[in-house]
Amino acid sequence: MPQPKKKLDPVVRMGLGVMITSFAVIIGGMFLTRPDRSIPPFTIGAQEGTAVAIHVPSRTSDGEIETLVRRFQKVARETRNFGPMKIQPTTPQDPAGRYSRLTIYIFAEDAWTEPDVLHKYLAGEDRTLRETFGRKVRGLYRLDGSAEEGRIGPLLDQHDSPATAAYSRVLFKGPLQSTLPVLTGSRAEAGGGATSSRAGE
Repeated sequence: MPQPKKKLDPVVRMGLGVMITSFAVIIGGMFLTRPDRSIPPFTIGAQEGTAVAIHVPSRTSDGEIETLVRRFQKVARETRNFGPMKIQPTTPQDPAGRYSRLTIYIFAEDAWTEPDVLHKYLAGEDRTLRETFGRKVRGLYRLDGSAEEGRIGPLLDQHDSPATAAYSRVLFKGPLQSTLPVLTGSRAEAGGGATSSRAGE
């Protein structure tokens, strides 16, 4: 004759229920707090005043950095709240908003995101450090009131060669609500055409 099924002890059943619930909470939490995979991972290395230095993995491509720069643009246009991106308020006392001005420098080498390095760069006393800092930048997003700028590649000065300038590209520059692509290189000098990248959505 078939043996009757044994019923689980109420305490055991309660324990199993708690265990299943705990697993569900953990898995749900991991899903909700997982990194945003639509942009490359980054960490905040240093923040001083309105300047922020962030680090991305060395394997990050220019295309991925452009995606990150355009995400900053999207945040500025839609909410102007960079808190969810782990950036502390850059203008906490400004009536115009806690993020009315900020400049985000993107690096693939974390040594350039150290607080003392950012401080020396902003102080501007060490010319060699300033020049090297600019050349190590992989991307930049700048917000200044109602204007913004996005770049890929190093920050160059007028002494840089055309070959070096080929690695630097302005993605957008202009009013925050109606940013237009800017002209670059020989096409700008000729007065026609625009960059291959269009402004963010």
